[in-house]
Amino acid sequence: MKQRVLILHGWGGSDFPHWQSWLAAEVAKDYGCVSFFKFSNFDFPQKDVWMSELAKELEEFKPDIVVCHSIANILWFHICNELKPKDVERLFLVAVPSLACDIEELKSFFPCEIPKNLYAKKSLLITSTNDPYMTQDEASELQKALGIEMKVLENAGHINVSSGYGEWHWILEKIKR
Repeated sequence: MKQRVLILHGWGGSDFPHWQSWLAAEVAKDYGCVSFFKFSNFDFPQKDVWMSELAKELEEFKPDIVVCHSIANILWFHICNELKPKDVERLFLVAVPSLACDIEELKSFFPCEIPKNLYAKKSLLITSTNDPYMTQDEASELQKALGIEMKVLENAGHINVSSGYGEWHWILEKIKR
């Protein structure tokens, strides 16, 4: 794999056995170029700090593919709205939380405006029928507002370890294409 893959975790991180850590290992195992970036203070994230860290990583790593999970999606929206990054080839938005999220530890990320440009040549929104952080109606509204394709997983919760997403071969195959 010649493409540079940037994996962005959400609140609390995505260490083993989360699918993001598995994905990073799988990409690296085939001598792929991957950055499984670790944001600071991921249990009590601050939008401005994470934006600064991500802006630096985007500049230095220069990814072709970006894979966001949970609050990292909202961070990507802020990056798009405020910093206008260089376009990536593909963007995966996995388990985006509701734009009406009111979790105390995440309050610095909200409100968040839906970006008019995702700075990606191809984007995919991946949701679940029973994500506790976003209803399917909210996901459909977001998909329409973004104007991108959406893949809906049946009963996949927040698409994390708690809902059985350690090894996730489907996402690996999508990234390899």
